[in-house]
Amino acid sequence: MSEGEAGSHPITRAVVAQARAAGVTLRVRRFPDGTRTAQEAAAAVGVPVGAIVKSLLFMVGEEPWMILTAGDRRVDEAALAARTGQPVRRASAEEVRRWTGAAIGGVPPFAHPSPLLTLVDGSLWRYPEVWAAAGTPDSVVALSPDQLLGLGAGEIWPERG
Repeated sequence: MSEGEAGSHPITRAVVAQARAAGVTLRVRRFPDGTRTAQEAAAAVGVPVGAIVKSLLFMVGEEPWMILTAGDRRVDEAALAARTGQPVRRASAEEVRRWTGAAIGGVPPFAHPSPLLTLVDGSLWRYPEVWAAAGTPDSVVALSPDQLLGLGAGEIWPERG
């Protein structure tokens, strides 16, 4: 594992810069063996899988929505469709890269090329600190759920609990 403030990847630098602009200092941690999945990230960092943030892109109708969910949870697509009144599907790998700038396995929860409507899983508040991808499949950052919510300019869904 190596540590650094921003790393050399442009998306990682954007993640750190957006946080810094909001008064949050992030330390990027890199794991050469990868943190592509919630299980890999949890093992690398040494935390429960639920403390890992999965940044998942869904297409709600024609609009991209970022859903930030705990690593031990699944997004209820039917509930999301009921909430929005629109058809819902997981974004393709091409759509993920287009809307987030990152490849699946390294999608950060914020610092996307354009702001995305963001929903944050209320179950993340089980942990004082959660870990999210920092733009590459081998980099992560730690932050509180409140910081995650603020930096992603999102709302909590489903409710905390």
